[in-house]
Amino acid sequence: MLLEEFNVRFCETDALAHVSNTVLVDWFEMAREPIFRIFSPELDLQNWPLILASYKVDFLDQMHYGHPVQVRTYISRIGGSSFDVYQELWQKETKRATGTTTLVQYNYADKKSLVINEDMRAQLTEHAIPRGVNG
Repeated sequence: MLLEEFNVRFCETDALAHVSNTVLVDWFEMAREPIFRIFSPELDLQNWPLILASYKVDFLDQMHYGHPVQVRTYISRIGGSSFDVYQELWQKETKRATGTTTLVQYNYADKKSLVINEDMRAQLTEHAIPRGVNG
């Protein structure tokens, strides 16, 4: 599991004093940076090796300004060229949202997917979802 913890910024709230639902996708992406570094250690955007295939977010409970948020990141599936990242947002010891993102190792010049090599697969496996976590 990868773990990020941060404070909600005032600008991330909406008119109802809740964390805006659009912010969660950004938080999830920010917390995936260590996963990105498996494929591009320098985060070289000129030779980016991943493409986003899909993502799903489930909102379980409201989040509010003034309380830290924790993002828990796991790998829930590894395929031939794609993998799923399962993430949870926690605030005040309560799971508030979950998200699953499918990423594909991709060659933009050739417009085709690439097989995940054994080294990358081993690094992804280090963050595999443990039993008891709902990925």
